[in-house]
Amino acid sequence: MKVAIKKSILKKILYPFLIVLALGIIIFLFLPQSAQHKVLIETNYGKITLQLDSSKAPITVKNFEDYVKSGFYDGTVFHRIIKGFMVQGGGFAIDGTQKQTNVPIVLESNNGLKNIRYSIAMARTNDPNSATSQFFINAVDNSFLDYNAGNPGYAVFGRVIDGFETVDKIENLQTETKNGMSDWPTEEVIIQKVSLI
Repeated sequence: MKVAIKKSILKKILYPFLIVLALGIIIFLFLPQSAQHKVLIETNYGKITLQLDSSKAPITVKNFEDYVKSGFYDGTVFHRIIKGFMVQGGGFAIDGTQKQTNVPIVLESNNGLKNIRYSIAMARTNDPNSATSQFFINAVDNSFLDYNAGNPGYAVFGRVIDGFETVDKIENLQTETKNGMSDWPTEEVIIQKVSLI
């Protein structure tokens, strides 16, 4: 009798557990993964891995990933480096030629993500809705770039999760005025390849 009761209890507990486990595995394998997307930036100074947050910045992440998928960033440079502030790239070829971009996107700075150290955000002009391909990685906490009632801010859409030392190396390079722009590194920082991982 005790054996029959144990088998009955086992069936009531084990079978539902196994069904839930199997469903969980199926969902994990076949449904789209979370809103966290990863991107690898390979430079002549090392690699940087980014985690993008499409749940909080869907337009910005899609825009960035579209550029990545098209190979747009391959062969561009980090052209603006300000120690104690940020490193910016994604718009110029090695010779200083500005690349042709897609249309600008709507600003998504009011998404709760902050311009903290190692976060990635879109660069733009004074027009809040002017971001295209250029991005920057914050080298320090830059709260003055965050959205607030009197400031449209800059849209953060992810963060560095690996390659912090690469960002630090780039941030500490010497700069000069080149191609009509200040803060251009004296040694080129080439973005060799950017890919989704």
